[in-house]
Amino acid sequence: MGFFDKVFKKDKKKEEPKAAPAKQEAPAAAAAPQATGAVEPIGLEMADLGELLPGAPKGGKFKLAIYWAAACGGCDVSLLDTNERILTIGDMADIVMWPIAADGKEKDIEAMEDGAILVSIISGAVRNSENEHMVKLLRKKSKVVVSYGTCACFGGSPALANLVPGEGKEILEYVYQKTPSTANFQADYHAGAPVVPQTSFQAPEGELTLPVFYDTVKTLDQVIDVDYYIPGCPPLQESISQLLKAVADFAYNGVPLPPKGTEVGVTTKTLCEECPRKKENLRIEHIYEPHEIDVKPDVCLMDQGILCLGPATVGGCGARCTKVGQPCRGCYGPTSDVQEHGASVFTAIASMFPIREDDGIIGEDEIVKIMSEVKDPLGYFYAFTLGKSLIKKAVVEGGQ
Repeated sequence: MGFFDKVFKKDKKKEEPKAAPAKQEAPAAAAAPQATGAVEPIGLEMADLGELLPGAPKGGKFKLAIYWAAACGGCDVSLLDTNERILTIGDMADIVMWPIAADGKEKDIEAMEDGAILVSIISGAVRNSENEHMVKLLRKKSKVVVSYGTCACFGGSPALANLVPGEGKEILEYVYQKTPSTANFQADYHAGAPVVPQTSFQAPEGELTLPVFYDTVKTLDQVIDVDYYIPGCPPLQESISQLLKAVADFAYNGVPLPPKGTEVGVTTKTLCEECPRKKENLRIEHIYEPHEIDVKPDVCLMDQGILCLGPATVGGCGARCTKVGQPCRGCYGPTSDVQEHGASVFTAIASMFPIREDDGIIGEDEIVKIMSEVKDPLGYFYAFTLGKSLIKKAVVEGGQ
């Protein structure tokens, strides 16, 4: 098996592998991402990245852009988990944009020829007009775009705002007028005429603008075409090293890139199949948070009444959370066989309700009692993947 066979999972919905192209001397000669090989075994290891300072490829340094859209910033910072390999990146690539580390400007990107950037790594969902403008600009200027991290891939936590009935207007009103601190500020200084952000303001120095706050948070591939996906909140160091290895092999040795649509750092199995905890298939009669009970160190968390999204979440993280007694929250997203992440978890939970061999029926009251112990069902089961779910908006009785 080749390198990519071990670390990449091919999107089943994409085309079948094609023959590899002839060896290329520089990334500038690159065609679109090509297909190579099949799927990988469970788990990932750090990639062998060779010498620390390899120098520029034969055709000179390739251009690399990194952009942070609607996210907490953890994904952007996680790129520094390359540790000393940040020197390797600097040796092989000209970083033309990286808001936390390099002073690349929008005007500099706009001045480039289309396709001049070899790889753009974009983290975060698309929440406002600035996010949309920048990701479309980087798509136009890049040969390859990577959807980096859970918010970019699935909407992440920002997409939970899609469930607010009043959409963007209600969110802005709450944030700037109804929280205790802002309500007091408005009452003390702007009673009767609350001050809220405006998208345009004419100042003596000229027009000042802010991005338009959208009603709907979108995943990156709902706005632009995406070549590769790296899930995780944030992605693991191993996944980052695999991405760096793929780019380096392509730039230096003409090794074809993996098939378009590939997810980097995931397996074809579920997280449960990576988790070392013993599964006893016990029945759930009560639901607990980890801090509410003494968690047994070797027993499946679901068997202990702690809801875990492992049965519906794709593997690849090495079960880091469950190993230390914390349930999987689903940041890697669903497996390729599951369309609706949260509904798949519901099914797994329902299979563990206390239906006995001598009584195959469980009453509705008992089901409601058990499920009522889940404090925030939507926030729990769709904490990371609402942007890709079939649940798009809140439904108001009697309206939309």
